[in-house]
Amino acid sequence: MDKFMNDALENGRMANEQKEVPVGCVFVYRNEIIAYGANLVNKTKNATRHAEFICIDQVFDYCKQNQLAYSDVFQEISVIVTVEPCIMCAAALNQLKVKEIIFGCVNDRFGGTTVLNVFELLQSNVTLHGDVRADEAMELLKEFYKGENPSAPISKKRKS
Repeated sequence: MDKFMNDALENGRMANEQKEVPVGCVFVYRNEIIAYGANLVNKTKNATRHAEFICIDQVFDYCKQNQLAYSDVFQEISVIVTVEPCIMCAAALNQLKVKEIIFGCVNDRFGGTTVLNVFELLQSNVTLHGDVRADEAMELLKEFYKGENPSAPISKKRKS
């Protein structure tokens, strides 16, 4: 899985270059990457355009093009993502019944296992593996947050 985490980290680096929160993701089906994703929230001005959702859309396209039942395909998918999926993404991945989620660093602000364990709450069978090259994933996040988020609201200073 280390090779696939390389690909996810590369997607995270590309997101960072585009001033997006540097989360990268790949979906692996039968030992082949069928979807690549990186956050596109700032570019699209759409809060649901997380790396995982970008990949989910690509899997639906892949299934349509190959005349496959998406429910069967998702059950064989390994999600490799640089940062623990947020609650929204964790719930979506659980609903789609992916086989497993392998992630880099934890997401202690929005994490779907750290903040609210979606998988435990929903009595999920999704297998989770964390702390895979977590230092590299965390370094990407630190690099991003050193700069400014171009889509962040303008800070309002209080008058004395």
